[in-house]
Amino acid sequence: MEQIEKCKVISKTEIVNGVFDFTVENENIAKKTKCGQFLHIDCGDKSFLRRPISICDAFDDKVRFIFEVKGEGTKELSQKQVGEYIDVLGPLGHGFEIKNYKNPLIIGGGIGIFPLFKLAKELNSNANVFLGFRNKDRVCMEDEFDSVSKMCIVGTDDGSYGYNGYIANAMEHYIKNNPCDVIFSCGPMPMLKAVKGIAEENGIECQISLEQRMGCGIGACLVCVCESIFEGTNKYLRVCKNGPVFDSKVVKL
Repeated sequence: MEQIEKCKVISKTEIVNGVFDFTVENENIAKKTKCGQFLHIDCGDKSFLRRPISICDAFDDKVRFIFEVKGEGTKELSQKQVGEYIDVLGPLGHGFEIKNYKNPLIIGGGIGIFPLFKLAKELNSNANVFLGFRNKDRVCMEDEFDSVSKMCIVGTDDGSYGYNGYIANAMEHYIKNNPCDVIFSCGPMPMLKAVKGIAEENGIECQISLEQRMGCGIGACLVCVCESIFEGTNKYLRVCKNGPVFDSKVVKL
């Protein structure tokens, strides 16, 4: 079992309104991290529950995570300053599985793009990346993904920046005309449902990362279960322990 680590905040930036980019220092977590895993962070608020936050990147003795302020816990976390320490449990969860793919594709939506960055790096600039946002004011990390990808397409639901429309539609059009042997995805549930359907319709392997509300983060409390295709005791899988990354064919969305 992973132990609680004290992590020093060494950088902090608000990259778009209400979205904070933190880098903390902790060699133990950095060395263990695999792309797609998450941290369970003590935000210091009165709920006593840690918050699961996906790992954006990990290198040397540094761990980077990006989160959106959604409640009292993440609000309090956003107020941490450089030089302060936070209590972190991690890295946790089952991440993305990287094989010898020839034409990988990454698609993320909103805050779901953050856990895909380390994955894009580890695919050695071989991935075609699709990033979707509500509008141009929410667009972020475009240049970073572009620097570690073969191609990076950005779209907005309202057409205010880049591709006009849902990013899953742009991906579907692309794979009908270009080779693709795997899709990696993280984002809002409607997008994941669309990606899962497109992948299965085209016979493409697909790994999706689910973002669920969690309690313990280690599989004991069953707060974060999701329904699977299996029967019996495996019908409901724990996102924190069995995931957050799953084969899209295994989970029911």
